Amino acid sequence: MKRTLILCMFIAIAVSARSQIAFPVKGVGDERPSMYAFTNATVIKKAGSTLMNATLVINEGKVISVGTGIAIPKNAIVIDLQGKYVYPAFIDPYTSYGLPEEKSSRNRQGSPQFDSKKEGAFGWNEAIKAEYAALNEFTVDAKTAGKWRKAGFGAVLSHKMDGIHRGSSVFVQLSDAAVQEVVLNPSASAHLSFDKGTSNQEYPSSIMGMSALLRQTFIDAEWYATKGKLEQTNQSLQAVNDLKRLPHVFEANNDKLRALLADRIGDEFGMQFIIKGNGDEYQRLDEIKKTNASFIVPLNFPEAYDLSDPLASLEVSYADLKHWELAPHNAKMLASSGVRFAFTAQGLDNPADYLDKVRAAVEAGLSQDDAIKAMTETPAALVGMSGMVGSLNVGMMANFIITSDALFADKKPVIFQSWVGGSKYELEAMDEKDRAGKYQLSVADASFDFVIEGKAGKYSAKVVVNDTTNVKATIKFEGSTVMISFIPDGSKSELRLSGWMTADGFKGTGIDTEENWVEWSAERTGDNEKEEEKKAEEKSPASNSPGAIVYPFVAHGWEDSPKQEEILFKNATVWTMEAEGVLENTDVLIAGGKILKVGKDLTTNGKTVDATGLHLTPGIIDEHSHTALSGVNEGSHAITAEVEMYDAVDSEDINIYRQLSGGVTAAQLLHGSANPVGGQSALIKFRWGKSPEEMFVKGADGFIKFALGENVKQANWGDNNTIRFPQTRMGVEQVFIDGFTRAREYDESWKAYNALSKKAKMGKTPPRRDLQLETLAEIVNKERFITCHSYIQSEINMLMKVAEAFDFNVNTFTHILEGYKVADKMAAHGAGGSTFSDWWAYKFEVKDAIPYNAALMAQAGVTVAINSDDSEMARRLNQEAAKSVKYGGMDEYEAMKMVTINPAKLLHLDDRMGSVMVGKDADLVLWTAHPLSISAKSRMTLVDGIPYFDLEKDLKLREGILAEKARIIALMKDVKAAGGKTEKYTPKERHIWDCEEFIIEE
Repeated sequence: MKRTLILCMFIAIAVSARSQIAFPVKGVGDERPSMYAFTNATVIKKAGSTLMNATLVINEGKVISVGTGIAIPKNAIVIDLQGKYVYPAFIDPYTSYGLPEEKSSRNRQGSPQFDSKKEGAFGWNEAIKAEYAALNEFTVDAKTAGKWRKAGFGAVLSHKMDGIHRGSSVFVQLSDAAVQEVVLNPSASAHLSFDKGTSNQEYPSSIMGMSALLRQTFIDAEWYATKGKLEQTNQSLQAVNDLKRLPHVFEANNDKLRALLADRIGDEFGMQFIIKGNGDEYQRLDEIKKTNASFIVPLNFPEAYDLSDPLASLEVSYADLKHWELAPHNAKMLASSGVRFAFTAQGLDNPADYLDKVRAAVEAGLSQDDAIKAMTETPAALVGMSGMVGSLNVGMMANFIITSDALFADKKPVIFQSWVGGSKYELEAMDEKDRAGKYQLSVADASFDFVIEGKAGKYSAKVVVNDTTNVKATIKFEGSTVMISFIPDGSKSELRLSGWMTADGFKGTGIDTEENWVEWSAERTGDNEKEEEKKAEEKSPASNSPGAIVYPFVAHGWEDSPKQEEILFKNATVWTMEAEGVLENTDVLIAGGKILKVGKDLTTNGKTVDATGLHLTPGIIDEHSHTALSGVNEGSHAITAEVEMYDAVDSEDINIYRQLSGGVTAAQLLHGSANPVGGQSALIKFRWGKSPEEMFVKGADGFIKFALGENVKQANWGDNNTIRFPQTRMGVEQVFIDGFTRAREYDESWKAYNALSKKAKMGKTPPRRDLQLETLAEIVNKERFITCHSYIQSEINMLMKVAEAFDFNVNTFTHILEGYKVADKMAAHGAGGSTFSDWWAYKFEVKDAIPYNAALMAQAGVTVAINSDDSEMARRLNQEAAKSVKYGGMDEYEAMKMVTINPAKLLHLDDRMGSVMVGKDADLVLWTAHPLSISAKSRMTLVDGIPYFDLEKDLKLREGILAEKARIIALMKDVKAAGGKTEKYTPKERHIWDCEEFIIEE
């Protein structure tokens, strides 16, 4: 009795040493021994560190020793792992494990919601959820944890995937213990995205708005840390500041361009984000590397498309075909470029697919060490957990898996056990031999060809009668015993056998079809054919020599981008767009991206282009374009001056190349016309193949889109969208007056602060920085310039008067279809006009449009441009200019100015482009005929002296595209023929934006 009492006391002490001290023991304590020694194993401590015939000792959930020839503690339970492998358990840095699913209550059919309905001292926008802590909602989900463990995972980072600022995550082990034991880090990282999630508020509704909201949030948080918290309590801003100490993970799921945008925003605020990518980083690898960011990379490689339908083969895009082949190579290319990355199962249907996808990446060339690192060490390190998990060094958590083979062996390994925090989870019977194979089954005097297929825990069996006939059998293993039953061919009764396993088969007793007791045995005769492995090999798209990457990653992208070179155009008809006029039989020499000489008998050591009979003009400039944008309108508020179209530039838009073929070399990318004050413009050059930022016109003046008319007062938005102010044309005027008044007051407060001496500023905090008012103040201060969507003469007059009241001028009225009615006033005000040649009757307020508009404005002294507002029209802007020759009797030379030097003047870029003049950018078009002729084609379009479009090379590009598509389609058809998995192809249509778009662009 006394010994029993002492033993119970010992157990109680052991329990109190390991259990949660603050929790009582309920009932009888049951603390099992916790020291284990795993011997004779191949132990992978971490990537690049493999120990053969090694021993791993764990105690109290931690690794206490690992190595070869080490002493085994006397009280350790010894487990012989002869021939087996031990790896650190995998870690997923991007999950929502254990968190409730957030269901959106958003109803787009109802009235818009402008204000937050979240109660409490939080920020004004529901998409900013910085105060959210995953720890507060986390619960252990035993069923889901089991799925993760079965796939090899031991720990995950979990956060709620909802909102632009998503608050903090929790880092947890995948054990079934209490939450208090499972949580390893209650606040591991902060999370951001370009998705407002379940927020019902209209703002933001575009990528530009989301970027602007994030910028303003960071600015407001800085203000709150000093002055703001003295004026108000804002838990959201406080949380943004509190989370700054943590790693920030930014989900950039849309594509690699979003990853570049996320990094650019981070750079603006001195923050280095960890970026959750899209698996297409290889398509912009140089730019990805320059971000210096670490990446979380998904493995949701696309399946081969079922292209048995000839129509599907025609519809399938070049980019989708290329991505199917190249996606498994993404990780290898990232590793080769020195980009640090971790893998995630996010995006896969089941975590069980994770290892197969990593194996595919290894087959595509990723080194095994880099793969293991991306599964273990790197995800731990990204969120500061490398001191606890990710390797099997002494002192680390005992999180590991035991496998039958190396992870990347030819035969996929079986994961026998998962150990999480020192707790064992049995996944497959570890000591059971692989029983699959061919056997000779003898029952009394009968003999059968018997086949067992599958693997431990999932065996099936059959009796082979002949080449075409099999009889299904049932087989079940329990420990060392086996049970088999089947109905022999030609019999109506079942044969039932039971017995035990021998070294190379089975034996025992059973009941024959006549209910007699019989003895039986089964002797292994050989292995099954490796059909599954053969099919897997046949269907794998991964190859170490896939097709080339093109830039951009669409049809007509470059394998080798054209380079800047010295070119002499000989004997061209040169349209200078300057006072010199049209020069016959003239030479133009370019080098270094500039026009060096214009004259006759010029020579060069570079390339010579015979331009005899051809026309050379400046590149066409589109003053009003929505080409190369992934979104247009942030129409949620009446004033959205804070949004930037630079955030929406899409360098992959095939319309860039198409417009180059029509001679366009530069454009102003405008916000739409959903609100009176839209977003800041992006000025780009059509540098096909470059990244978005490389397309920006550096050092250009800032512009912004304003709008008037039906769109901004929402006359054409439908009944459910008519509660936003303004609702009338008079209200639009008041929006401008109110905005400029507030901006002037804002600007004066900053001027007063900046005028203080350094000493006087001590102890004072600057005014709160407001991106919206800051932009409006730039207009008032003549530092940013308005391009205004306009139709009706009364409103055109109104905006000029408002501008004059605040002492600035409207730079350009665009559309301006009633410009001919107020051309004299525009000229006196100093406003230019950018118009359509002959668009009318597409809505009521354009009923007075006439094709003479451009010519009449020009006669009144207005600088006039012809714009597109349409990606299709933009390919023919030379022909649009020619219409003013037909209708308005305009001089041909003056008409050509409307798509070259005039838009350059309106964009304040005429010192750099728009004419053929020494010192200007070599943005040129070599036409096959008179540039205003409908027969004229661009033979060559150059931007910065680089031929981004060449008619002869274009024909070769087309041939190459067809050949590459045919090659990859053949591979996909091979996959289907081999029984591989395929999916139906759904064409992805690129939306062609214009001013009138009111789509919620989320």
